[in-house]
Amino acid sequence: MSDCITTYTGKHFNPVSPDPDLVCIEDIAHALSLICRGNGHVKTFFSVGQHCINCAKEAEARGLSARMVLACLLHDASECYLSDVPRPFKKSLKEYNRQEEILLNVIFEKYLGSILTEEEQRIVKEIDDAMLWFDLKYLLNESVPEEEPEVHIAIDYTVQPFERTEREYLDLFQRLI
Repeated sequence: MSDCITTYTGKHFNPVSPDPDLVCIEDIAHALSLICRGNGHVKTFFSVGQHCINCAKEAEARGLSARMVLACLLHDASECYLSDVPRPFKKSLKEYNRQEEILLNVIFEKYLGSILTEEEQRIVKEIDDAMLWFDLKYLLNESVPEEEPEVHIAIDYTVQPFERTEREYLDLFQRLI
C-alpha cells in the first residue's frame, strides 16, 4: 500500500509529508463539499464546505481583510486530506493535531503567503466557534449553554447539491486571491 491518497484531481498526496505543489484548491473544494459536519450525526446533510463558506462570509461581514476571509474559508482545508474528526475525540489525538497543524500551515503558506499569527488564529477560532454554536442548535437541536454569539450573516441550513457548494467555494476563493 502506498503512503499517499489519490485526490479528486488524480494527484497522489501524502498527508503526513505534504508537498505544497500537490495541494490543490479544486481537491479542497470538492472533498469539503462532500464531507458532512458532525461526523454525519446531524438532522440533515450539511458539509464542511458549507461551514467554511459561512465562516468566510461571516469574516467578510465583520469587515475583516481579504486575508482573514480567505483564512476562514481555508481553516478546515486540511480535512480534505485527513478527514474531519469530531472535537471531543480530536482532543485526545496529539499526533493527528500535530499533523493537521503541519498540513494546514502548508496550505496557509501556499494560499496566504504565510502561516496565521496567533491573533489571526484567535479570530478564525472565534468565528469557527460561532458557526459551531448555530450548527449544534440547528443541526442537532442541542441546547447550547453558552450565550448565542452575534453573527452578521443569515445561516442557511438548506440541503444543497455538493456541486453547488463546490462551485461557491471555488468562486469565493477566486474572488479573494
